[in-house]
Amino acid sequence: MSSFSENLTLLCGHFRSIAEVCRRMGLNRQQFNKYLSGQVHPSRHNMRRMCDFFGVTESEMLMDPPRFGQLLGLRNRPIAKAQLDVPLRHLERIFARSHPMDRYAGYYFRYFYSFGNKGCIIRSLAGIVVRENRGYFKNIEVLRDPDTRRWTGSNKYEGMIFQLADRIQVFEYETKEVNSVTQMTLYPSYRQRIDFLMGIQTGGPTRRGRKPGASRVAMEFLGTEINLRRALRQTGLFRPDDPSLRPEIVRAITNEIRNGDFVLEVDEP
Repeated sequence: MSSFSENLTLLCGHFRSIAEVCRRMGLNRQQFNKYLSGQVHPSRHNMRRMCDFFGVTESEMLMDPPRFGQLLGLRNRPIAKAQLDVPLRHLERIFARSHPMDRYAGYYFRYFYSFGNKGCIIRSLAGIVVRENRGYFKNIEVLRDPDTRRWTGSNKYEGMIFQLADRIQVFEYETKEVNSVTQMTLYPSYRQRIDFLMGIQTGGPTRRGRKPGASRVAMEFLGTEINLRRALRQTGLFRPDDPSLRPEIVRAITNEIRNGDFVLEVDEP
C-alpha cells in the first residue's frame, strides 16, 4: 500500500463510511476503492477534488503516513472554550448591531453573470429566513444549458445575512465540498414593496481555478410563499438576450467599469 492510499484511508476514518465520502465528493465508489487499495493513483483533477474535500494539500497527501497522522492530530485537536469565545463574540456583536431583517424574508431569483460560463447569466433561487432575530440565507443553483435547457449540474449555498448601517451583507459557503465562500453587499429597499435588491458579490469559484472575481448582482423578490418546483424550473444559465429575463435587470448587472472609475461599483436602484 502506498503512502497516498494509507493517508487516504486515515482521512476516510473521520467519516461514517466510505460510501458517505464518495457521495459527498461525487466520486465513483468502485474507482475510489482502487485509490484506497493502491491499485490506481487518481488523476490530477480527482486529486484536487479530494484535497479540497479533506482540507489538505497534495504534498501532504503524499507524506509518510506517521508524519501525516501527526499532522492530522494537530489539526483536529479540540480548541479550548476560552479560545472559541473570542471569534464567536464577534459574530454575536454583528448580529446584535444588525437591523431587523424580517421584511426581507422570503424567496428571490438571484441574477449575475456566471464566473465559469462566459457571457451567460445565472438565475438561481435564494431564500431568506429569520429566526430569533437572526437572518439566514440559502441559495440553489440548478445549472441548465442556455440553448438546450438540459441539466448540467447544481450547487447549494448557505450562510447568514444581516444589515449593518445602510447596507445588507451576505456571507455564504458552498455546502457540498465546502471549498468556496461568496460575499454580497446589497442596497436595502426603502420602498413599501420590495422589487429587487442590487449590489456586488465577490468570490472564487472552482470552475475558473478559484481566481477571485467580482460581479454585479440583483435579487428579484418573488414572495413569502411560492411554488418551489415551478421556481426551480425557471433557474439556470441564460443568454443576456433571453426574453424570459427582465431587460432592466440585465442592464443593471452588466459588469462595466465606466470612464473615470477604477473599481466595479453599482448605483443605488
